[in-house]
Amino acid sequence: MGTGIVSGLMIPFIGTSLGAACVFFMKKELKAGIQRALTGFAAGVMVAASIWSLIIPAMEQCADMGRLSFLPSFAGFWLGILFLLLLDSLIPHLHLNTEKAEGPKASLKKTTMLVLAVTLHNLPEGMAVGVVYAGLMSGNAMITSGGALALALGIAIQNFPEGAIISMPLCAEGNGKVKAFIYGVLSGAVEPVGAALTMVAAGFIVPAMPYLLSFAAGAMMYVVVEELIPEMSAGEHSNIGVVMFALGFTLMMALDVALG
Repeated sequence: MGTGIVSGLMIPFIGTSLGAACVFFMKKELKAGIQRALTGFAAGVMVAASIWSLIIPAMEQCADMGRLSFLPSFAGFWLGILFLLLLDSLIPHLHLNTEKAEGPKASLKKTTMLVLAVTLHNLPEGMAVGVVYAGLMSGNAMITSGGALALALGIAIQNFPEGAIISMPLCAEGNGKVKAFIYGVLSGAVEPVGAALTMVAAGFIVPAMPYLLSFAAGAMMYVVVEELIPEMSAGEHSNIGVVMFALGFTLMMALDVALG
């Protein structure tokens, strides 16, 4: 595995870690409006990445199937949705600004369940980066190094505010700054791990690449619809979430086209 690919896999994790480090420089918890704006931005990036970096390349790889070229993407997308739905029901977790935990009942600390929620969110992002770089390593003509880098950078950009969104509230709840930072970093550690494991799996089943690309897209879209959109629309004056969604979407679209 080349250094360029290793760097690509680590870029999203670095974004999360830098965001978590905001806990050392910001004294107060992020305001609700700012959290909605950052969440909307993250949702826009993930939707655009799902379309341009994952679903479109998946369908292009199946162009020889003619009018049925959508089938692998259709199947993979649904598998990704169902996989995240399964994890959502099996792992106890707590979303930000909510009091009721999801998943099976467990006697875990609130902090632990918050980190588990963000970890669930980050897993499909790591899978997306991993499968794209696996396609690049396989010599797939539909995936370029620029396109893979665009996906990694786009996810890193939206991971930066996510790191702050997880570490700042943890600090405000009485955890020390170092502890809050570590939790923020740990929530993003699943991304390079998930990416590496996905690359290993994809290396053995290269013909299944269209399914894996769309699987990652489905998993990411589940997170957007189930978690991010409700968070960005909560409360009054939620238009900022929509505006930032559009900004994130167009930025990721531009990155993918310009670098791809």
